[in-house]
Amino acid sequence: MSEKYTKGQTWGALKKAWKGYKIAKAQKDVERMKEFANKIRTLQEELGLEKAKFPDLGIS
Repeated sequence: MSEKYTKGQTWGALKKAWKGYKIAKAQKDVERMKEFANKIRTLQEELGLEKAKFPDLGIS
């Protein structure tokens, strides 16, 4: 995990990233969905979580 952020801050960022992804999906904004999907996967990796898959975006 990055030394710049606490675990709590990373969890907060992950929560915000999921919210952003859901908003982008509702707006059918594929580019922003991809950005958020990549951010979600990076944060999950930092937290030692299983990475989410986004088959509709070709990310697995």
